[in-house]
Amino acid sequence: MKNTATEKAKVLLIGIGNSGRSDDGLGWMFAELASRFPQIDVETRYQLQIEDAELVHKYDTVFFADASHTALPNGFQMHRIKAARHFFYSSHLQSPETILYLAKELYVKSPDAYSIAIEGLHWELGTIVSDEANIHLQSAFSYFEKKITRIFQIKYSTQPGT
Repeated sequence: MKNTATEKAKVLLIGIGNSGRSDDGLGWMFAELASRFPQIDVETRYQLQIEDAELVHKYDTVFFADASHTALPNGFQMHRIKAARHFFYSSHLQSPETILYLAKELYVKSPDAYSIAIEGLHWELGTIVSDEANIHLQSAFSYFEKKITRIFQIKYSTQPGT
């Protein structure tokens, strides 16, 4: 789902999950919805890897969308995150904070970053998300639309050619 203007886009959204595990596909579904914004580059991942630091460093703003096992107010939570030096045992499973840390250390770049957690309830094999999770997805995306519109107005409205 990469935007053809990848080299010029300043906002990236990474949807994390597995569309074959019911509500675990919420991150990918969120990414699909976000792809309607031509100003946003969209990627999907089963999980974050250290190589994603190379991608992330190219952007001013990065969103990480993923399903959550935790009950959340209104079914979702979006909050700003910062680089953090913590690593998991495998180079194939890292947190968004770790990816930001690696981008900062390797490329001297610290994009504004946000985590979007969407509450899921069912995790069994299957490609259909639950009705409750779908409601959470819609609520999260509605909030995101308002947030991204504000970001575009603040950061890019006065820059020529954007």
